[in-house]
Amino acid sequence: MTDLLVAPPATSWWRNAVIYQVYPRSFADANGDGIGDLPGVLSRLPYLRDLGVDAVWLSPFYASPQADAGYDVSDYRTVDPILGTVADAERLIAGAHALGLRIIVDLVPNHSSDQHEWFRRAIAEGPGSPLRDRYHFRPGRGADGELPPNDWPSIFGGPAWTRVADGEWYLHLFAPEQPDFNWEHAAVRDEFKTILRFWLDLGVDGFRIDVAHGMVKETGLPDIGDTGEWHLLGAGESPFFDRDGVHEIYRDWRAILDEYPGERIAVAEAWAPTLDRVANYVRGDELHQAFNFSWLGTAWNAHEQRRMIDDSLSAMRAVGAPTTWTLSNHDVVRHTTRLMQRIDGEAAGRRPTPVDDARGLRRGRAASALMLALPGSAYVYQGEELGLPEVIDLPPEARQDPAFHRAAGQDGYRDGCRVPIPWSGDSAPYGFGPDGGASWLPQPASWAGLSVAAQEGVAGSTLELYRAALAIRRTNPALDPVDNLRWVSGPAGTLVFDREVAGAPVFRCTVNLSDEPVTIGRPGELLLASGPIEGTPDEVVLPPDTTAWWSL
Repeated sequence: MTDLLVAPPATSWWRNAVIYQVYPRSFADANGDGIGDLPGVLSRLPYLRDLGVDAVWLSPFYASPQADAGYDVSDYRTVDPILGTVADAERLIAGAHALGLRIIVDLVPNHSSDQHEWFRRAIAEGPGSPLRDRYHFRPGRGADGELPPNDWPSIFGGPAWTRVADGEWYLHLFAPEQPDFNWEHAAVRDEFKTILRFWLDLGVDGFRIDVAHGMVKETGLPDIGDTGEWHLLGAGESPFFDRDGVHEIYRDWRAILDEYPGERIAVAEAWAPTLDRVANYVRGDELHQAFNFSWLGTAWNAHEQRRMIDDSLSAMRAVGAPTTWTLSNHDVVRHTTRLMQRIDGEAAGRRPTPVDDARGLRRGRAASALMLALPGSAYVYQGEELGLPEVIDLPPEARQDPAFHRAAGQDGYRDGCRVPIPWSGDSAPYGFGPDGGASWLPQPASWAGLSVAAQEGVAGSTLELYRAALAIRRTNPALDPVDNLRWVSGPAGTLVFDREVAGAPVFRCTVNLSDEPVTIGRPGELLLASGPIEGTPDEVVLPPDTTAWWSL
């Protein structure tokens, strides 16, 4: 292992990129079957260009039985027929590049589908099959092997082991349909190197690595001594997550990425006990970025938000990497809803509860403007630029999250953030598909006013707020460097910071996180505000849950 830090040049595109996450099933449906697909994404690329993002991250589109919405992959070199073909993927990559957008694809290396050829053969060939060594097969405990090999829990609930007909057990940290690979096996490592090259050769600009912290398990698979709930968010040290052995894998992958032109990147979904442990994934010879999930468990108050920002910047600064920021994704409650709920690290991202939607939108807009003003790279989840709330009233029969019916595991309510986004029209499916048929998850009647068509060109809409913020971020020189934030004192309940150029402050962000309006001196020209503000030439009144950007 080496701790040599080689910081990329400041011009590296990914160091301050805004990356838009597309959940293909829920973005745009080209063939009218109610499920989004790659041709649908291709048709909407001009929208993403006009929004002002730099890159598009696609959640998994590989061949899959869809036990976990594509995160159970049966063939990593082809596209699932419900989403398109490899030719569609090539057209999508080329179409994005023609518009100046980059494409990042999801990679799922911790586990495969139980329908993967390797696993199917391992089951068919029985105990002693060499293919069983590519997964974690073990005899059970107890007099007749009737007990799991250890006490590890599945993230989705229940034990992390399933027994097969011949009596052996296999490990799955997620659903039983997602057996974990054995990354100590050379064939597994070699296979994923060829998978990387396959998609790099097709022109992708990088990879988001699912469960990047999970591939290596502690030797001997020891018990953890606690079979209660285990969640990704806030998880402590364990024998199956964040083991040091993963870093050797990523140094090998970085060498492959560096062989290709155009700065191809890899982004880790790494849940670790501390930010310092997350920073290990982005040392100079490993990956380029790691998701910073700190926001997901941070309360909406000035003290906690500032501490989270400081800790995040400090941890990444130590390894010469940019900080990443994300408020929402396909696994957690949308932030317009979540930020109105009690958040303490345990509650974050869990089952949503009814909130004041109007205030939730104000708070969500303020948080978005805060995020986009920070140094580093920002991730935008599809629909957050429309101010979409979490859908909390999906009927049980509509839900498809595999954890929904499993006890004592991940909450199972992820479907609420995966509802297809609205494009146009007064009723569902709001232009999602070509023929007006129902979408795979039902959309709320209240979304008509949140569609792209309803907000486009409308002053003050959330869509136009995002477009304006991204345009300023792209052109303002103060928003380019990744280590130029300086805090400024402000009224109680506020956050105030400057971004500097050549040591001089030229941009200011002011956020009121309190429940009362605050009066501040007008620091300069108002560039953007997440909500209406009033004032005189010398002072302005910043309402609660409002962020303002200023040119100094």
